[in-house]
Amino acid sequence: MGLPLDYFRKGKKIMILGLMLTVILLPFAGGMLLQIIKFKNKRNKECYIFLYVLVNTLLTYVLLSHGPTELIRVINFAGAKLDFSLKIDGMSMVFAGLVSTLWPLATLYSFPYMEHEHNGRVHENIFYMFYTATYGVTLGVAMSGNMLTMYCFYELLTLVTVPLVMHTLTREAVHASRKYFYYSLGGAAFAFIGLIFLVVYGNSLAFTYGGVLNVSQTDDKKNLLLFIYVLAFMGFGVKAAVCPFNAWLPQAGVAPTPVTALLHAVAVVKSGAFAIMRLTYYSFGTDFLRGTWAQYLLLCVVIFTIVYGCSMAVKETHMKRRLAFSTISNLSYILFGVLIMTPLGLVGALCHMVFHGVMKICSFFCAGAMITQAHVNYVYETDGLAKKMPKIFAIFTISSFALMGVPGLCGFVSKWHLAKAAFASGDILIIAGVGGLLISALLTAIYMFSVVIRAYFPGNDFNDEKLQDNIHDPDWRMVFPLFLFVVAMVVIGVYSAPLVKFFTSVAGGRI
Repeated sequence: MGLPLDYFRKGKKIMILGLMLTVILLPFAGGMLLQIIKFKNKRNKECYIFLYVLVNTLLTYVLLSHGPTELIRVINFAGAKLDFSLKIDGMSMVFAGLVSTLWPLATLYSFPYMEHEHNGRVHENIFYMFYTATYGVTLGVAMSGNMLTMYCFYELLTLVTVPLVMHTLTREAVHASRKYFYYSLGGAAFAFIGLIFLVVYGNSLAFTYGGVLNVSQTDDKKNLLLFIYVLAFMGFGVKAAVCPFNAWLPQAGVAPTPVTALLHAVAVVKSGAFAIMRLTYYSFGTDFLRGTWAQYLLLCVVIFTIVYGCSMAVKETHMKRRLAFSTISNLSYILFGVLIMTPLGLVGALCHMVFHGVMKICSFFCAGAMITQAHVNYVYETDGLAKKMPKIFAIFTISSFALMGVPGLCGFVSKWHLAKAAFASGDILIIAGVGGLLISALLTAIYMFSVVIRAYFPGNDFNDEKLQDNIHDPDWRMVFPLFLFVVAMVVIGVYSAPLVKFFTSVAGGRI
């Protein structure tokens, strides 16, 4: 009886590995075939792109439905610790689930948007090749079984997103892509130092809840390892837009809106936050870090980033750059939850990682609709636009309420759990961080609702004739994803219990 069972287990392992490699590589293959296949018309090409993205999402759902898997070693480079490994655990399920859900909707939105984009038609095939490749790489980050594998995908993420940032080939786009690349390269160097020290002082590089540090080797080197943790945190924090390494993010707003939305909501910045979660809970371990100077130093950094980001958003008049500064602030919400270094803190961090993804992609897509339909780039240009674009501004208003944290919407749920975790910790500095969250909520209301108020109430001296007659809501391919995001924000806000229960299991290391 043992032999058939062994064959069954081996067959299941091979099947799961095949699915993992498929969902990572299919977006690459689909994008490369796009350069070869000759389509009769644009509609056929769009159907092809959407089909392989949707198929990849469905395969990802099938993979995640099998639940957690054991560590699967694909390639061994040198030594027992240096291997390329894949694994599905609770963290993978959260991040991969978020990515695979949002990507098809973002792809559908991108089709009408790119018709209006500068250089959109000329370089459209190249754009979608890198756009969908980013999907596969991000799933690779989510399904990495150890630090080395995640680091490789993390670096590859930079390479596939740089061409997206510089897509328009304008001077601003080229400058922004260079800054993004240089910042990412510097951050990767810091993260690599952390990887080296984990090789030396860790029992393995595999992601293990509670950490992998060899306690017998670290007694007399604790301060050194804490310093290395800070370096690695700030290295991965470059993509998570932590101060002072966040200057690249507002400038990356020159990229097409489908790109900036995914940069801010799913792929790049969330990969940075996800990597920090892995680093803190699954590599160094919270028992080693909690109560140390490293924790308090980084807490000060992220609390400052929360307030800094929303303060800059208030004074910023460019629409997409305003939303970019909002992302800087909100990403540090996630890191604040991580640095509480308790299961409750991780629950809050996971909640905000997922819910912010929905809120922020919705806000960016609304901004993209304003750009394509009304050629609006600055806040002061939105005066009276709600009359011409009622659907877009109704959705933008709801997403603004959600970002502010109004009860009944998903933003309140994540902020509530972060505050709950902060007070439960009993630490004075962590509790003081809740004040940063409250300041951020107030400033969010200012910089988001200043747009809403101008759109609905432009003032008595405003002349409606200034608005062009051809301004209107975009077609269904843009509106439909936005409608689903609104539904998600409301449903999660009202009934978040199943998701929170799942996040609690993940944060407790049970999945």
